[in-house]
Amino acid sequence: MIKNFRARLLSKTFSLSALFAATVLLMALVAFALPEDKSQAAGDNPLQTQGKQVRAALEPVQAAIKDLSATFTTEYIHGEEYLSRLYSLGRRMDSATPEQLPALNQELDALKHEALLANPLVTRQPILFITRAQYLPDHHNTETMFQNGEINTGSFRGGGAMKVIDIAKGGAVTTLLATPEGIVRDPEISYDGHKVTFSMRKNPADDYHIYEMNVEGTGMRQLTTGPRLSDLDPNYLPDGRVVFSSTREPKVCQCNRHIQANLFAMGGDGSNITQIGRNTLFEGHPAMLPDGRVMYDRWEYVDKQFGPAFALWAANPDGTNQTLFYGNNSWSPGGIIQARPVPGTNKVVATFVACHDRPWGAICVLDPSIGMNGKLPIVSCWPANARDYLTNRQEYGDGQGGHPSAGQIDNFGGLPVKYQDAYPLSDKYFICSKQVSGEQMGLFLVDVFGNETLLHSEQPGCYDAMPITARTRPAIIPSRIDYAREDGRFYIADVYRGAGMESVKRGTVKTLRVVEAPVKLFWSNGNWNVDATQAPAMNWNCTSNKRILGDVPVEKDGSVYFSCQAGKFIYFQLLDANGMMIRSMRSGTTIQPGETAGCIGCHDKPQATMPNSASLIALRKSAVRIKPWHGAPRDFNYLTEVQPVFDKHCVSCHDYGKPAGEKLNLAGDLGLAFNTSYIELRRRSALRWFPDKPGAPKLLVKAVDDGPPEALPAFAWGSHQSHLADVIRSEHHGVRLDRESVDRIVTWIDLNAPYYGSYATAVPDNAFGRSPLDPGKLQRLSDLTGRRLYDQGSEIQGSQVSFNRPELSPCLAGLKDRNPEGYREAVSIIRSGMAILAHYPREDMPGFKLMGADAQREEKYEARLAEEAKARRALMKAALKK
Repeated sequence: MIKNFRARLLSKTFSLSALFAATVLLMALVAFALPEDKSQAAGDNPLQTQGKQVRAALEPVQAAIKDLSATFTTEYIHGEEYLSRLYSLGRRMDSATPEQLPALNQELDALKHEALLANPLVTRQPILFITRAQYLPDHHNTETMFQNGEINTGSFRGGGAMKVIDIAKGGAVTTLLATPEGIVRDPEISYDGHKVTFSMRKNPADDYHIYEMNVEGTGMRQLTTGPRLSDLDPNYLPDGRVVFSSTREPKVCQCNRHIQANLFAMGGDGSNITQIGRNTLFEGHPAMLPDGRVMYDRWEYVDKQFGPAFALWAANPDGTNQTLFYGNNSWSPGGIIQARPVPGTNKVVATFVACHDRPWGAICVLDPSIGMNGKLPIVSCWPANARDYLTNRQEYGDGQGGHPSAGQIDNFGGLPVKYQDAYPLSDKYFICSKQVSGEQMGLFLVDVFGNETLLHSEQPGCYDAMPITARTRPAIIPSRIDYAREDGRFYIADVYRGAGMESVKRGTVKTLRVVEAPVKLFWSNGNWNVDATQAPAMNWNCTSNKRILGDVPVEKDGSVYFSCQAGKFIYFQLLDANGMMIRSMRSGTTIQPGETAGCIGCHDKPQATMPNSASLIALRKSAVRIKPWHGAPRDFNYLTEVQPVFDKHCVSCHDYGKPAGEKLNLAGDLGLAFNTSYIELRRRSALRWFPDKPGAPKLLVKAVDDGPPEALPAFAWGSHQSHLADVIRSEHHGVRLDRESVDRIVTWIDLNAPYYGSYATAVPDNAFGRSPLDPGKLQRLSDLTGRRLYDQGSEIQGSQVSFNRPELSPCLAGLKDRNPEGYREAVSIIRSGMAILAHYPREDMPGFKLMGADAQREEKYEARLAEEAKARRALMKAALKK
């Protein structure tokens, strides 16, 4: 009608009186019939007339409707109708009485549900999802496998299915695959939209393996097999192969006893399984970036607190070019997992979780071009206040009390409502799982405008939703691996570049030390726990063991170029002319056979420009070979590497019963977990790292222990900050140590003052996993001496037992006079411990041999390495045929 009136207004035959009447009528029509059109034409928001609370309820859905109308002009055809109903409802809500509001809110919910579920991104195709119960709480957000033969096998509970919901057909649900006693999980649709790969455990006696079937539920085939291993998180690579996460390298977490997983790749038919990720802990949820790289969540730490060490990384599909993607230097969150790229952008969406919780929390959209840590790169999140849980306070005491910042690793466990499994439909709309009742999760459509719309909910819970549709195939990155080689090459353009190196004068760094952080294959029931569960006891307050591969020269311009055995998880230390550590890497890296990889500097910005390689002195030469450290690479063991120095130069004075020994006892006598000198040096230092105060005296040993997540500057810890290093490098009461002796003690400090070289143990059920005295004998000795010897608090106060010289055991002080018979029994108990150690040397002693469960675990590990070597030989043959 308005259009006809406008046409008549332009007619030359239209009379003046008719013109006046028509104008009045037109104005009335515009004012009465189409207030929304008038406001939109004028650029105003009709909701501006509403009350604040009403606007807050209506504005998100208004924004989504307008966006959908503009984006899907031919598919989202009822947008104007939805807006008209929304504005009318807003006016009624604005003037409603309290008694009328409940009914109006129900009407609003119905309108939102109708308008938002008409989104073509959810109606074009069915949506696949998984039903199961939420995983039972366990040690860590990675612990969802509950693998047979592991410590938490009993936490598995079955009952689930793979299903499809069709929103366009009123939410009709069909079941593709039911697992009444098992779990189906981790689905991924193929690029053509025809197949789905997934992980399934058929029943409690089974473990997880990879399968594939048609999206209609037909043609299922099993791709992986194997007893007592878990294959998870499969995803299609663009060249037809499959990347997945697996426990096939049977390592456990350093801070407890739980099985871990790494990335593997295989042919689309399950052939030629090879390991592409080799960090010491967990790698999961691989997702393909548009440029062809694999993005994944990675948990690993070297000399760093276990909680804030779970970030997003990326690598080529063959495992080369491993790089940090987001998050590695913040206390919170305690895990960033389940990441996926957002279509048409450089952003990703991920779940921010607590360390000690299930894999749920907040879902956040990240823009890594803005930054690689903290709040700034978070551009959207659900819940909207998720950024508040990234408090990231950096608080430190004196190194003796608890760490006041460490609790932040579990901040996201405090969310009142939790989310997970976000799947981006576009840069504005996402499907995810969200709590609906207790632990039950429902499927929701969320958007950047603030709407959260329930798609479907059923017991026991809904997870892993994704549309069954074709998607763009990422770029194919050719493999860079040369399977005929066993080494690769590393370079650093300039060790002086990067945050934290400002205080280091050029020319100071002479060598770069290459250190391996070996995996943890063995665990015990007995443990030592300061800030983390060491099972068995390893160090004072650090869960890592170390193996020095050796040193390489640093050129005058700061460049380094060297070859290294492939497949090792290694880190680097910068050393001065005296072999003292200036700065240490507290993460790790690895190299693939034939790969050349490197970095611009130490903790340099990712956007930094790489210098011309021809200008770098090291790169103008051949890659140098690593120079071994005092013999062939081996696990660094305090008793055999450091104690001989004290025995030769110090114990003549610093021993039991001698004045110097009262101040500092450096005897090598074996104790319940460690030896005497180790406990003496560490208990006179600090339990954990803290920043030095200007002018404060040096600690005896300044270790970083399981240190904070932030990148620490040069000279923040190590031998340069340790009084012990100053003493042994000077003439102390007429004693001057030779260069190798100094180097051994300095290196020990710079390796973060470790004690044991391996997690292996012959007495897994005894105290600390190390004591030769069984629980009964240790309890009796405790009763006789009045000391709680089975409690590590007693050991922290000083070594209580000497198995080498039982009569000198501090726990026996005064007992002979009080109870001569009890004294003789106590000495006899300690002597029995030494007899056991003589027959079955423990890991810190020469002659140790693997026994029992540890020998079986080692056999399993060696078998896994043999399988890997066989697969690599097959790949090499295939490459030669091309």
